[in-house]
Amino acid sequence: MMKLSDYVDINPKTQLPKGTQVPFVGMNAITAGRRKVTANERREAKGSGAKFLPGDTLFARITPCLENGKIAQFSDKEAGLGSTEFFVLRAKPNVSEQDFVFYFALQEELRAAAEKSMTGASGRQRADVSALKEFECEFPPLPTQRRIAGILSNYDELIENNQRRIRILEDMARSLHREWFVHFRYPGHESVPLVDSPLGQILQGWEVKKLSDIAVVNRAQINAKTAPNELHYIDIASVSPGQIDYVTTYAFADAPGRARRVVQHGDVLWSCVRPNRRSHALVMHPEINTIASTGFAVLTAKAVPYTFLYCATTTDDFVSYLTNNASGAAYPAVTATTFEKAELLIPSSALLERFGEATIAMVEQAHTIQRQTANLRRTRDLLLPRLLSGQMNLATDTTPIYDEDEFKCMVEKGAQAWADVPDSAAWVETLRGSKE
Repeated sequence: MMKLSDYVDINPKTQLPKGTQVPFVGMNAITAGRRKVTANERREAKGSGAKFLPGDTLFARITPCLENGKIAQFSDKEAGLGSTEFFVLRAKPNVSEQDFVFYFALQEELRAAAEKSMTGASGRQRADVSALKEFECEFPPLPTQRRIAGILSNYDELIENNQRRIRILEDMARSLHREWFVHFRYPGHESVPLVDSPLGQILQGWEVKKLSDIAVVNRAQINAKTAPNELHYIDIASVSPGQIDYVTTYAFADAPGRARRVVQHGDVLWSCVRPNRRSHALVMHPEINTIASTGFAVLTAKAVPYTFLYCATTTDDFVSYLTNNASGAAYPAVTATTFEKAELLIPSSALLERFGEATIAMVEQAHTIQRQTANLRRTRDLLLPRLLSGQMNLATDTTPIYDEDEFKCMVEKGAQAWADVPDSAAWVETLRGSKE
């Protein structure tokens, strides 16, 4: 048995021209479950920080990012700089394949070894790099590595396509909100005069209202007497800008003490801490007994479509309002009252209804694609350990794990077929069996 450091360079030296602006990847740029990451800004190449090349794997070493699976492959076209909280894994020439290294890094066993090595103060614990370097493993020959990576990459490419479709639908809804309610360019606006308001000139018939007039903040929460036996928990770390990345199921007795806020379909989640980080998301068709952390403000629409509430409370202006009203030095935070006092421009009921009809269809479609994506991830994650462990001997068995024509058909149809697969494991075995 070999060590991971025999196959992979861990934290290799990378030279960046000093004083130049290079791509920078912060921890917040990585979404658990998504393979590729690109720089979210550029910074001057100086001082400390992880340095990496295109194709390198970034492996979070700090809690809770490590436990949450923040692992990604850097996909920019030039060398980059990143958070000091990354381990960098790079394929060794003629020994390992960079895509295979990424998939290998996703193994639960490797993450568990890293987690076991963590030391430091509570809440800021970090893994020891030796846990990765000393991890015992065995890599297959390069042709097999490439074949395994190719199979798994097909799933990730389809996942990325789905994510692009979701972003397009969300951009359409936001663009409609901006055109109608920021620039006042909605159908028929030409015949409506402007009048003065506390927010400046607005269209006649529109009103400036407090958020509490159109929504309820923190509508309901559970306690020991009303708690279900099992709950589905959304914590702060599981929400990245615009989406809920994952939900964790707990017995109530084992759930974190912050698992208290009840959510329902159409609710808007907003992190109360560091609101400038834009940790917000729209809750779509949650399972029964889905509960959010008390670190969120949960906004429930009561007089407007939930899509209007979501768009109106996630604009740059609203984020600025929250940021300016946050208190605390190290961890600036806002309260439920901060949300309730926010002033929003509310159009006529007829226009709100038209906006709801158009945008609810968009977010419902995005949610359907998100379900398809989750199914793809489950299938990929089912295959991952079996491929890496050699249970599927690809060195001697040239049968693909999926039917290539069927897979291409799914791509062309936008992965609609995946949503109808009730049991991913059974489906994979059926495909494999039909080829043998």
